[in-house]
Amino acid sequence: MIAGAGIGGLACALALIRRGFRAAVLEQAEALEPVGAGIQLSPNATRILIDLGLAERLAPAVVAPQEIRVLRSHNAREIVRATIGPGAAFRYGAPYWVVHRGDLQAALLERLQASPDGALHLGRRVEDFAVHAHGVTVETRTPVGTRDEHGIALIGADGLWSRIRGRLGDDTPAKFCGRTAWRATVSADLVPVEFREPITWLWLGREAHLVHYPVRAGAAVNIVAIIRDDWQSPGWSEPGGSADILARFSRWAAEPRALMATADSWAKWALFDRPASRTWSAGPVTLLGDAAHPILPFLAQGGAMAIEDAAVLADCLARSPDQPPLAFETYEGMRRSRTLRVARESRNNGWVYHLSGPAALARNIALKRLSGEKLLTRYDWLYDWRPD
Repeated sequence: MIAGAGIGGLACALALIRRGFRAAVLEQAEALEPVGAGIQLSPNATRILIDLGLAERLAPAVVAPQEIRVLRSHNAREIVRATIGPGAAFRYGAPYWVVHRGDLQAALLERLQASPDGALHLGRRVEDFAVHAHGVTVETRTPVGTRDEHGIALIGADGLWSRIRGRLGDDTPAKFCGRTAWRATVSADLVPVEFREPITWLWLGREAHLVHYPVRAGAAVNIVAIIRDDWQSPGWSEPGGSADILARFSRWAAEPRALMATADSWAKWALFDRPASRTWSAGPVTLLGDAAHPILPFLAQGGAMAIEDAAVLADCLARSPDQPPLAFETYEGMRRSRTLRVARESRNNGWVYHLSGPAALARNIALKRLSGEKLLTRYDWLYDWRPD
């Protein structure tokens, strides 16, 4: 049983099914609404999605960026660029994709529902669980009451605010990071021509940065603006006012402001963080993705780490199918060090991106002295990962 039908939970279900297990996903929402945002999928994640049989289904929706360009916010001058495109597949054995989260979620869900060994149960919130000799019994709350579910194991893929993590004894609170993320998706026909190209753009400014790239096979552009802010409502997202976010970028160069002005509506959410769980697993119960190790969005690896978790967890369980506690202990041992490093690198990127004054100048000089090839080499440890 898997609690949570996000990217990690659905990927985990497919990975387990591929290894010969039956997988039931328990989701508290009564309907899965596509999230209006994009996601970057680096080769460490795409190789797993391809292995799960999703390449053909995703092909009409993904974009493979040819470059990553980093620019100064106030004058639109380029700092550095790195070529990826076909080279990513040659270098890492898998492509670099950007895709709308709704398209990725739909592909995962279709694959799950097409399998006789997979099931998605909506409107079932995990309230509690009990471990016994035969596995785990989960108590879920439904719109009409409570219901018990039974399985050999329980995987908590229920995100940053995971109830299962708390039930395992780690109730370390999430802390507000002092930043909010604003997202919008606009038709490519509305944006300046240069921003329709298959390029991932990263603009660095004082206490803010902007990322944008095409999604839906180039038919739309995903825009993400992250700013220093005091607003800290927990949860996934709330509507944000266009005038509010545009005002925060009023001193930026004309090009990024023109792009942002094409968005009629924005969704915003406060960024919270918490340390990795002290213990991911207890007996036949374990955690996955942000429930185990929250990742801030400054390295574009939150979804990728959950997908990696899914592949490793399924492999470990396949090697010890009658001993989920042993499998989960092995899984945690294989994943903890890497996910801690990714979380640390992401937090550091958030600090580096938002530098100002002399520190920002030093950052820009250091980046400019790096060739695109050297910049990419710095991430070989991340992108060239493969399940053991």
